[in-house]
Amino acid sequence: MPRYFLSLAYNGSSYHGWQIQPNAASVQQEIETALSKLHGNDPIEVVGCGRTDAGVHAQQYFLHTDLPLQWDPQQLVFKLNRMTSPDIAFFQAWETPTDLHARFDASQRTYRYFIHHQKNPFKNHTSWYLQTKLDVAAMNVAAKHLLGQQDFGSFAKLHTDVKTNICEVFSAQWQESENGLYFEITANRFLRNMVRAIVGTLVEVGLGKLNPQALVQIIEAKDRGAAAVSAPAQGLFLWKITYDKAPELG
Repeated sequence: MPRYFLSLAYNGSSYHGWQIQPNAASVQQEIETALSKLHGNDPIEVVGCGRTDAGVHAQQYFLHTDLPLQWDPQQLVFKLNRMTSPDIAFFQAWETPTDLHARFDASQRTYRYFIHHQKNPFKNHTSWYLQTKLDVAAMNVAAKHLLGQQDFGSFAKLHTDVKTNICEVFSAQWQESENGLYFEITANRFLRNMVRAIVGTLVEVGLGKLNPQALVQIIEAKDRGAAAVSAPAQGLFLWKITYDKAPELG
């Protein structure tokens, strides 16, 4: 069967995350249902480039699927956009080698977390409203301690099935914008809840409740209890995925 990669984006506000789960709406379930209808209600599975939690969004997302029919890529995108909700948008499709894997072959992933300081009803589902201004310089000093290959157990959701908490972070920085600020972090992989836990901890630095150097001790503790409470889900976006084996995807 031919393998297709598809690029898409989604607003996660109405979903219980990417992954299929019992008695809850998921992005994966909606896409698989649409693909199944396109193929005579035969079950069709898709594999995503990663898992996003409830309320988290994706500015760029990739999935792969093996389909029983040969498709014109533009026609496949057109059909899926007609059959899925306005919260999901497909952009492009490619027929790829059958050994290219959406999750395992992703070499880098980038997340952005958005914060706004002025109350805005149109940002309630896409940004964290924080009235207090933050010390961005101090947060960036702290963020430098995240760089490199380290054990990020202090920022990981407990009791998950991962084999290792080691991740390599390539960049991590806060940027100020006209409407607030955002945190951008790129790594080879992320643990569940990792970015939100990091953001929550860096905000404590920005509020003056933690010294930037405290990040060193928090990371070394390898204990979720050492870090701060996670930032709310709605400000988090999976922003960019890179495939070294398939640079044409993007």
